Amino acid sequence: MKKSALNYIDLFTGVGGLSLGFEKEGFENVFSIDFDRDACKTYRKNFPNNTLLEKDIKNLNEKEILDLAEGRKVDVIVGGTPCQGFSMAGGIGRKFIDDPRNHLFKEFARVVEILSPRFFVIENVARVFNHNKGKTRKEILDLFEDLGYRTECNVLNAADYGVPQIRSRIFFIGNRLGLANEFPKKTVEKHKTVGEVIAKLPRLESGGSSRIPNHVAMNHSEQMLEKMSHVSNGGSRADIPSDIRPKTGDVRKYIRYDSGEPSVCITGDMRKVFHYDQNRALTVRELARIQTFPDHFVFDGTKISQQMQVGNAVPPLLAHALAKAIKKQLKK
Repeated sequence: MKKSALNYIDLFTGVGGLSLGFEKEGFENVFSIDFDRDACKTYRKNFPNNTLLEKDIKNLNEKEILDLAEGRKVDVIVGGTPCQGFSMAGGIGRKFIDDPRNHLFKEFARVVEILSPRFFVIENVARVFNHNKGKTRKEILDLFEDLGYRTECNVLNAADYGVPQIRSRIFFIGNRLGLANEFPKKTVEKHKTVGEVIAKLPRLESGGSSRIPNHVAMNHSEQMLEKMSHVSNGGSRADIPSDIRPKTGDVRKYIRYDSGEPSVCITGDMRKVFHYDQNRALTVRELARIQTFPDHFVFDGTKISQQMQVGNAVPPLLAHALAKAIKKQLKK
């Protein structure tokens, strides 16, 4: 690593959406950590020169953290902390941060306390902003302000940064330099559409494949093919004849992407959201394009695991906008 280069650490790295964005802006990797085996395989394949720890962050002790940093001053720590404790937190007098299922916020804070980076960036689901009447948001802000960080948060929609997808997430940015935290300004006036980014990929039938990495179609049952054949471009389950229409379940399923609009939010399971004019679900490559991963970025594991990896990632294009904003402030 060049001594003059800005650097970053990626906690809960997944496949490295944040890593990709920060490296595009010239930040160099100190280390990354995740415990998901398939995501780690994908990360190693695409970031062969980075230091990746495949382990639970709870088992990463202070000495290991300091040894990995090798005495370097850390510029920024980034990460998308998993968060499961919404249903209980606040409901029985328990604070969000104290809910054991949300201990990963504390783990992020522990690494920040040990290494004192100049900045940190945390990504999480947008509902954190208003959860428990805003108390959850305040707990997180207080947690880092107690460590000496001026911290602010904002909900950003990935579509405003060139990502062809309506995807709102909360971002916490903190710094110990006394600066007012600047969030990236919107980079596009007109949102990109699904059709713009996936139309030129080879057409595939159910179960079909291509030479493009991860562009392999799911093999759908005859019953599923019959249902989806009735759904029009941008349509919903209401298009399916009532005698075969699913009567229950998530309303975000059994719909078609609208070719002229940004995608619905990509999650870990998009098997019942259909291509706008082909009778199948999107391939992992198509989902990855909607998340703004380049075609040379290859995903490992089963198709379901690959979908999960894509859906859990921070879109690299949004990560790059964040990296630019942080770099601009570091130059001050």
